[in-house]
Amino acid sequence: MPGGGYQHRDRNRNGTTTPLAEPPQLTPRTLAVVRDAEKWSALVPFAEADGAEVEKFGLFSFHFPTGLDNSGFVGWLAGQLKRTLGTGVFVVCGSNRERGGIYDYWGCPVELLAAVEREIDALRSTAGD
Repeated sequence: MPGGGYQHRDRNRNGTTTPLAEPPQLTPRTLAVVRDAEKWSALVPFAEADGAEVEKFGLFSFHFPTGLDNSGFVGWLAGQLKRTLGTGVFVVCGSNRERGGIYDYWGCPVELLAAVEREIDALRSTAGD
């Protein structure tokens, strides 16, 4: 996982929006792209962002081994983080069978990333009890 935070970008470098007919150019640093019925949005490092007004996210990830039933994990952890830290999250899921299967990238407000990591560490330490 590259260091630093990420932002959703829905504009090209020239400031124009990215309409549905013109998907954003992918780079090795683009983590994800999504779209709605009108335009595209890309999740890119905010070091590349233009302007201070962009919403910045801290990211963390989970990879699940093949065969592990992770049903309900996203909802469970999102609920835990909401209860303990008061924050919502977003999740981008994918699959890489060569690395074991399903993986999730999670985003939270960049200011809360350290607190989220501490909460995950605390949950991991109590999981073995």
